[in-house]
Amino acid sequence: MLHWIWMFVIGLVIGVVAKFLMPGKDPGGFIVTGLLGIAGSLLAGWLGQTLGWYQAGQPAGFIMSVIGAIVLLFLYRLLFKPKAP
Repeated sequence: MLHWIWMFVIGLVIGVVAKFLMPGKDPGGFIVTGLLGIAGSLLAGWLGQTLGWYQAGQPAGFIMSVIGAIVLLFLYRLLFKPKAP
């Protein structure tokens, strides 16, 4: 159980850094921010293993996790733009 809490806390930090580096109107509160950070880390780990930067089972580093979260935040903004009045 402690592993999941720790993963969410680290994801929250990564999500906050990603939202800080990419200012603008973003979805959700701290839960969405934490999930964004976790998903960004998973994306960065998968991409790093696919490109040969990481070995199998090796997690992404902090910087790559933030970059992964920024990519997901950018994709979210592209897909779910608010409609102009």
